[in-house]
Amino acid sequence: MTGNFLGATNAGRLIVVGAGASGLMAAGRAAEAGTDVLLLEKMDQVGKKLLVSGKKRCNLSNTKPIGEFISMFGANGRFLHSAFHRFFREDFLALLKRFGVDTKTERGGRIFPASEKASDVVVALRRYVLDSGVKIETGSRVVSLETKDHCIHGVGVAGGRISSGAVILASGGATWPATGSSGDGFRMAKAAGHTIVKIRPALVPLVVMEDRLAHRMQGVSLRNVRLTAFQCAADDMDIAWVPSADKGRRIPGKKPHPPVIESRMGEMMFTHFGIGGPVTLLMSLAIVEALEKGPVSVAIDLKPTLNADQLRARLQRDFDAHGRRSCLRIVEVLVPRKMANPIMNLAGIASDKPAHQVTALERECLVQVLKAMRFNVRRPLPLSSAMITAGGVSLREVDSRTMASRIIRGLYFSGEILNLDADTGGYNLQAAFSTGYVAGASAAEYLHSKK
Repeated sequence: MTGNFLGATNAGRLIVVGAGASGLMAAGRAAEAGTDVLLLEKMDQVGKKLLVSGKKRCNLSNTKPIGEFISMFGANGRFLHSAFHRFFREDFLALLKRFGVDTKTERGGRIFPASEKASDVVVALRRYVLDSGVKIETGSRVVSLETKDHCIHGVGVAGGRISSGAVILASGGATWPATGSSGDGFRMAKAAGHTIVKIRPALVPLVVMEDRLAHRMQGVSLRNVRLTAFQCAADDMDIAWVPSADKGRRIPGKKPHPPVIESRMGEMMFTHFGIGGPVTLLMSLAIVEALEKGPVSVAIDLKPTLNADQLRARLQRDFDAHGRRSCLRIVEVLVPRKMANPIMNLAGIASDKPAHQVTALERECLVQVLKAMRFNVRRPLPLSSAMITAGGVSLREVDSRTMASRIIRGLYFSGEILNLDADTGGYNLQAAFSTGYVAGASAAEYLHSKK
């Protein structure tokens, strides 16, 4: 597995654990700086998670200015100031260009390889590390960090120990275990004395209690809807406090009760177990954290550009103009056809009822369902189904200028193992590339200074 390296003593060697986005970048940068680098990957090839990222298109980064970019990581974003100023989007895109990968920008500032192939990015990064002199060993699972007197001395692998003067732990999070991200790094960092902020699934679909209702609408994709999450059961929801369509501003002068967790406009979809799609994923971490405090429910505003009065008037006009049509046919004009029958059932209206027979009370029920289709959130899908891991190595125990451990000399961290997470849009991958670059450069400087 590890060839001639097993058992050898080499205080000038750097071991990088994990050949994902940050590990490849760290290894390449350290080797460029003249360091002897051994890159260990437990899977049979490098960059497996990169290959499936962005639906195999690999959303590399985003065009947002650095300040807005950092804000996407919330309060922890300030940790990235130094890393982004040392190596940011333009630097990474130039590196890809050097190895023949052109890029393009799409809606929302998302940056992709022009070929739309994640494999091209992996090939480029693999060439980068090999051309820089990195030795890659696949099929090598690291099981422990070897430390003594608060200093790193190597790693433990199946069958022995590999000595080194520095280690970069770039083993990823605990999502997509089939790609190698199974949480090994958290366990090893904790054993070495680091604090692990509780890991939770982020950017993950949600399972609802009304799964039969969701199953009836499975596969329906919705655009330009508003999803609002409440810290309460669906029956206790105050739908009068669902934010208005006016740029998402909430009703002035009123405090929500029960509290609104988060509200966003965007795209979503129904699954056989609940809800997914972009807006659901973006809100999922806040919902997961809220579930620890008590019940959580969501309301879907299917017509956010119309307030209740406008929707009520629109329905009445349609009823008056097409009185002999069934109410179902009128609703089918307003929503995807697969949703029409479930909506009628929720409103308590018979699907074959003629529009001119719909009562004012039934019309009002229909308005309420269209403006706030409610679901109780049971739980997120498992961590293994999430796009990224929230939580990880506490940032208080890592030097943001170097990615060095403040507890173990010669130990560095990069990528998803750190307690950093952002929305979709290329932010998380850029953080992986940037922290990997800084960790690689810093580890090389550390080893050279020891010489």
